[in-house]
Amino acid sequence: MSIVINKELCKNCGKCANVCPGSLIKRDEDGQIFMKYPKDCWGCSSCIKECAFDAISLYLGADIGGMGSQMSVENKGDLLLWNIRKMDGTTDQIVIDKKEANKY
Repeated sequence: MSIVINKELCKNCGKCANVCPGSLIKRDEDGQIFMKYPKDCWGCSSCIKECAFDAISLYLGADIGGMGSQMSVENKGDLLLWNIRKMDGTTDQIVIDKKEANKY
């Protein structure tokens, strides 16, 4: 599992690098964010949730049933919107209420 960084959408704020528990997100000599060792990515999605520019997606490979889809997260107040872009061009959205998500 790995992330995909869209350099065209990235604003190089560095928030993703700050929250990566594996310290895998780095800056190149131009200050552009990149994933140093993509295969070492834990898939925790911390960077995706932190990115306010929709520049980071979780690559959903065939090994987890995603068949190459990409998932990004949009933060809207108390809601997390998990946007899934499928290979065929269609999209799905999962809405998570942050207030209710951790109730047991």
